[in-house]
Amino acid sequence: MNGLKEEKKIRTQSRIVREIIETLVLTILMFVIINLAVQNYDVDGPSMEPSLHDKERIMVDKVSYHLHDPSRGDVIVFIAPPDPQLNYVKRIIGVPGDVITIQGTVVKINNTILQERYVSPSYQGNPYLPIVNKMVPNGSYFVMGDDRKNSSDSRLWGFVPRQNIIGRATLVYWPLNESNSGFLPDVSSVFAHVTGKAATASSLSSNNALKDSTFGTGELAFFAMPGFLLVCSRYRKKR
Repeated sequence: MNGLKEEKKIRTQSRIVREIIETLVLTILMFVIINLAVQNYDVDGPSMEPSLHDKERIMVDKVSYHLHDPSRGDVIVFIAPPDPQLNYVKRIIGVPGDVITIQGTVVKINNTILQERYVSPSYQGNPYLPIVNKMVPNGSYFVMGDDRKNSSDSRLWGFVPRQNIIGRATLVYWPLNESNSGFLPDVSSVFAHVTGKAATASSLSSNNALKDSTFGTGELAFFAMPGFLLVCSRYRKKR
């Protein structure tokens, strides 16, 4: 009798160990897949105020642009052309084939003046020389920060090559309860009246850069917790 109990106990322990190992393997696979699909970054600087605040954490979608081209109005993270050691975050204003004119604070795309609701009057300005009828070349993008007075962007150093784009910023998730927490708003209506069809696409650090922020122990625990609870639930049911 004692032998049967001992054998049952060993089988139970073996099952628990196996389920824990399976859960850990599944969690690691999920963690790897998530890191391939999304990346989180720390905003470092004011160049995207008021849309993004300094020190906020944002989630970047790295998959969508494998399915379709970047669009006007998208907030993107990219390898900075002035310094490939840095990642910048800016808003796409012009896509391949667009003709850009910027005189003072007036921005024109294909001769259409943009009414940019995402640019706050308190951050409006332009410390750079005028740009007149500059065409965005194929495979490149024209980007600007929403803080027009304090952003080093395409007005200064030119276009962003398509291969430099890491992904689209989609979500502000830390800190909580900020004025802009949550998903970044869709601003495609700002560009809805832009005429002409664009061609298909084939600090500075303290002002523009992002810090690559890998998942920490707490975030890993967040992803591991559902699997752990599942194991506990399965164990309780089988006892």
